[in-house]
Amino acid sequence: MPYETVKTNRLKSMLERLQAHIYEPVADLRVSAWVTPEPVSYEQRMSGAQVDLAQGDRWGSLWDCAWFRFTGQVPESARGAKVVLLIDVNGELCLVDEEGSPVQGLTNINSEFDYELGLPGKRVVHISPESAGSEAIDIWADAGCNDLFGRYRSGTLKEAVIAVCRENARQLYYDVEVLLETAELLPAGTARKERLLRVLYDVSLLLTELTDERIAKARDLLGKQLAKRGGDPVLTVSAVGHAHIDLAWLWPIRETIRKGARTFSTALRMMEQYPDYIFGASQPQLYDWMKRHYPKLYAQIKERVQEGRWEPQGAMWVESDTNVPSGESLVRQILYGKRYFMEEFGQEMKTLWMPDVFGYTAALPQILKKSGVDSMMTQKLSWSTYNRHPHHTYMWEGIDGSRVLTHMPPEDTYNSPAAPRSILKAEAQYLDKNLSDNCLMLFGIGDGGGGPGEEHLERLAREGNLLGLSPVVQETSAQFFEKLSVDTERYQTWSGELYLEKHQGTLTSQGRNKWYNRKLEKALRELEFAVVLAQLNGQASAPSSELEEIWKEVLLYQFHDILPGSSIKRVYDESLERYALLLARVETLIAEAYSTVVAGSAPAVAVAAAHSAAGPAAIFNSLPWERDEWLKLSGQWVSVTVPAMGYALAEAGADAYEARSGKLRTSAEERQVENGLLSVTIGEDGAIVSIWDKEHQREVVAPGQRANDLRIYHDDGDAWDFRQDYRHTGGAPLALEETAAFSDGPAAGLILQYRYGQSTLTQKLVLTEGSRRIDFVTKVDWKESGRMLRTSFPVDVRSDSVSCEIQFGYLKRQTHRNTMWDYAKDEICAHHWVDLSEADYGVALLNDSKYGYSAAGSILDLNLLRSPSYPDPEADRAVHEFTYSLYPHGGNHVQAEVYKRGYELNVPVRAAAVPAGQRGQRQLLEGTSLLALDHPNVMIETVKQAEDGNGIIVRMYETAGTRLKTRLTTGFAFSEAWSTDLMETNGGQLHPEDGKLALAFVPFEIKTLRLTAN
Repeated sequence: MPYETVKTNRLKSMLERLQAHIYEPVADLRVSAWVTPEPVSYEQRMSGAQVDLAQGDRWGSLWDCAWFRFTGQVPESARGAKVVLLIDVNGELCLVDEEGSPVQGLTNINSEFDYELGLPGKRVVHISPESAGSEAIDIWADAGCNDLFGRYRSGTLKEAVIAVCRENARQLYYDVEVLLETAELLPAGTARKERLLRVLYDVSLLLTELTDERIAKARDLLGKQLAKRGGDPVLTVSAVGHAHIDLAWLWPIRETIRKGARTFSTALRMMEQYPDYIFGASQPQLYDWMKRHYPKLYAQIKERVQEGRWEPQGAMWVESDTNVPSGESLVRQILYGKRYFMEEFGQEMKTLWMPDVFGYTAALPQILKKSGVDSMMTQKLSWSTYNRHPHHTYMWEGIDGSRVLTHMPPEDTYNSPAAPRSILKAEAQYLDKNLSDNCLMLFGIGDGGGGPGEEHLERLAREGNLLGLSPVVQETSAQFFEKLSVDTERYQTWSGELYLEKHQGTLTSQGRNKWYNRKLEKALRELEFAVVLAQLNGQASAPSSELEEIWKEVLLYQFHDILPGSSIKRVYDESLERYALLLARVETLIAEAYSTVVAGSAPAVAVAAAHSAAGPAAIFNSLPWERDEWLKLSGQWVSVTVPAMGYALAEAGADAYEARSGKLRTSAEERQVENGLLSVTIGEDGAIVSIWDKEHQREVVAPGQRANDLRIYHDDGDAWDFRQDYRHTGGAPLALEETAAFSDGPAAGLILQYRYGQSTLTQKLVLTEGSRRIDFVTKVDWKESGRMLRTSFPVDVRSDSVSCEIQFGYLKRQTHRNTMWDYAKDEICAHHWVDLSEADYGVALLNDSKYGYSAAGSILDLNLLRSPSYPDPEADRAVHEFTYSLYPHGGNHVQAEVYKRGYELNVPVRAAAVPAGQRGQRQLLEGTSLLALDHPNVMIETVKQAEDGNGIIVRMYETAGTRLKTRLTTGFAFSEAWSTDLMETNGGQLHPEDGKLALAFVPFEIKTLRLTAN
């Protein structure tokens, strides 16, 4: 064996011997546990099944909870020594005080944490720096039978002892660790490297016996090396203590609340030991849980925040997914997030903290800038599969031109061990070190691991400005971004979305959660509009506190491991149950609000989609354009024109459809359905072989191809990912078992029943009179595992880009795969629609709850369902109902106003029955628009009561990527109009001309107004 290897092995052996020498057990603790399946309070701590435990005894199964009691007595032999407890229950543990408030978190060492980032275990409890001997030990602790990542790790008691800590040996251990790793990583042949190795070798010879005298001498030798400082810093590393906590993932939400208590109490204890330690944590939802469940702990956190050693981080209520939530949801994430931190801590959040989110929408920079957020931190793009993001520090530009300073820690982790390898890796990998003198390092263990431990802070105490390493300073991320922002004009710009070349499966996984999220977003939009309408008619005030409570729960489920579908089964069992209750409650509130508009203070009446209304009804339209709709009243079809953001009264009479001229009638036969605009023909397998556009005299389906081609693909991926070459197998068709034509007034179509394996799919292909939209109303009883269901539409349209709706606008993505950047974006996210257009004709694919698309060549493809087996072995094996639509149109998507068709599919008109003689006194009269614009390219996304109760908030955006001027007309009198930011802070006052507000938009601009009604 070479001499250098022998010497290195000797040094590492010395380090291991030192580590083993630090703690000497001197007595066992007596251990009892009271086990329950779910957490119980401190007052109920002895209500579970009691077990008395010795080392190696099993106490629980996965997700079991227990209150542990540790008792014992420090032996006289430990008098004068530093005494600690060493506790590891093979689970997560939280020590509490005599009131049951969290004191310190402990975490099992036997974990699935990445050991390259360090050892996750926290097992040391400090009792006395200088024991008097004979101290009694009596400690209670709340335990969870799971490791950091929720997995079962045997549930046995591993260690519970009283021990003496040899402090000099502990300090020497970190001296050796830091200097040895520094020496190993320095370039070969450098004087610093050779000198360190020589001194460390001398120390190893000295420590053949671990006596106090030799340890002291070794510390003196190494102290001289630790005292050697670096020169002028070229790069300064800002170290921020951190504990990324997923609010649900491989554990249920209830466990996250306990993880927060363990982590936050540990951070407080570390601050007592290390005066330079600064800790940061994001997500107001997590703080709010602490406030509700652990008020004493929360009070201690507030003290540290005021002291400046605890940094509230990030601007969103939770670290939300940014692909799937609506634009308004992202606004509310920031609105509620920033407001919480301001109200609780008096701090304005200027940075978005998003280390672990699966890609970032190009709408986000504008949302951030108009919310007073100037910078963003993430590191997830380092996970991309094919291409390396070219910057760590850069200006990120959104679809409207807004730019935010963005930084990605060059170590590419938010669980840094804060070791010399961390500092050297950051310096070596920092792509923008030629432009910036600063980078960020997030150190500590997340997901319940308690954040930084003593090892992180002991290393940092030695590394500071150690010769051979870039200097490291502990400071807040706000201080770091303040330094980083000095040179923003020098940084490169990245324009468009931050696409993560990984986790594309999360655009589809757990489809029922995504369905509920979409329905609740639209229902909340409807409710806020309805409430304003009711208030303007002098009715009850908005249920603002309840609305906020519902919004915050919806925002919670948008967390980046819940809505994307990457959590365990229990998370979805619980969220689906809550979603159903929330949606039912919102629908009830909508009904109550609309009923007061049409019937004064009459009891609430049913409000539904228009087609199910009966009797005299008010038909409400919350969209900002006039709509011509068919609906059934008392079993008869009625054609109703409803004004923009208003309502019209309708009553059954002669069947309007039957009375019309026959030339536009919709009809269906065994394999064909048509109306006055389109004719659709299916083949024997149910796929569409022809869509003839009568108006434009052209075929929509590409020659020789089949549209709405439903196919099943093998999918052996997990919730996050599936193979990108899935389509190369060709997929398997579903077996068409039955076809039937139907006709119902203005609607006609085909009912197609398919089977695949144990699964069934029933689809109604529907055309409606006067509509160019072909609806596919789908119900799937899905029982397959490891399969993916997709539909594709090869269309006779050629374009090298596809337009995809995102929040507050759209962006274009390539339909070719010329480069690896194009190839990586095979699965793409869109909201209501994607559109493939030539200059004079195009085709859009719409949906009511789906997000995963592919657009290659002239094929529009939609991912309908996936059924991976990890982490939820039953993911999406259930009944699903959803609708997608094909919309052929003249002109491009802007000229065809495709965005309106997407909203119409997702926001149906609603009908409220009008009791006889109870029309009420309405300020907004029938046929009047609450709000109306004279330009078709502006969407009014939100109408709501102002958060402070002072006025009506109106949020609009430009949809087409053009500059325009428009005028806003209101159906009510107002005394003042102000422009505001997204946080509803007033800007300039607006003055109407002829009772209308003149507005100018730049491409994709979001505008928010505050109107004070008379």
